[in-house]
Amino acid sequence: MSEPEASKANAARSAASGDDERSGADTGIAPSGTAASNSAAAPMGIDAGEPKPADEFEVLLITGMSGAGRSHAADCVEDMGWYVVDNMPPKLMVPLVDMMTASASKVHKLAAVVDVRSRSYFDDLSVVLSHLDDLGVKTRILFLDAGDEVLIKRYESVRRPHPLQHGNRLIDGIHEERELLSNLKERADTVIDTSSLSIHQLSTKLYEALLGSGASTVSVHIFSFGFKYGIPLDADFVADVRFLPNPYWVPSLRELTGQDRPVSDYVLSSDGANEFLDAYEKAMMTAIEGYAKEDKHYVTIAVGCTGGQHRSVAMSTALAQRLRAHGLSVTVSARELHRRQRKLGEA
Repeated sequence: MSEPEASKANAARSAASGDDERSGADTGIAPSGTAASNSAAAPMGIDAGEPKPADEFEVLLITGMSGAGRSHAADCVEDMGWYVVDNMPPKLMVPLVDMMTASASKVHKLAAVVDVRSRSYFDDLSVVLSHLDDLGVKTRILFLDAGDEVLIKRYESVRRPHPLQHGNRLIDGIHEERELLSNLKERADTVIDTSSLSIHQLSTKLYEALLGSGASTVSVHIFSFGFKYGIPLDADFVADVRFLPNPYWVPSLRELTGQDRPVSDYVLSSDGANEFLDAYEKAMMTAIEGYAKEDKHYVTIAVGCTGGQHRSVAMSTALAQRLRAHGLSVTVSARELHRRQRKLGEA
């Protein structure tokens, strides 16, 4: 299990300090159902105007008991493609969402890690969640929990005080935090008890909770390359398709690439092409399903021919289509296309 978050604050990822303990601070957010119509009503002095729809924007709130694995959860969620902000005061969440939805930002998923600093934080949070609902933002709450005895052992192992201990006994801080978080836990969409989970088991639970189970949790990247420029060092699998006829030797196809339909048709209609794809698809799905069970959620497949222009490009695209049919998230790139070789036999 990961160290308590109190000892693993990730400063590089922090976008806001979580140490603001001003009790009863005004959130500056209009009550639920009321549009923020001027700078005084908008969060943090931003003139938000009428709430703008943000139907495709998602906010994930990561919270729970200190020492239950929030830092590791944040790392996992970041790996899934979320923009993660650690130790974020709730009242900063709305202006950040406003900024992201108002701009041409490619970020559509925000994960905010919120821990205990004062009761006012959670008073702010209730108002913030209502305001996000008004904006049409999909919100989810992930709550991480663990038993008192487990939390005590984890804190003792790192020799750090609990953030709410205040010079008292460790168990007092844990009890105070549990009381503060009780309502939020009841409101949570997902609660994960990490008492008996290893790091890898927690990762699997998180992927299942947010992405589903099985092979669908694995992201696949396929890229074509030319063997003459070197075998990729970062590939989990390397496929050699140089056994297929080379389109370079067909004058009408020479100046094209595997992204062009005539070349793709030529390659895929060649003897052995579909048989290879059938076998490779089956092998990859077996491996990917196994990787999902072993908490490996990224797979890189390299498909190579001589120069990386024709056969490997067409075959990598075809393989990607087959894997997508299994519900996998697959991206494709071509490492050598910028070279556009013109020398005989180099395609």
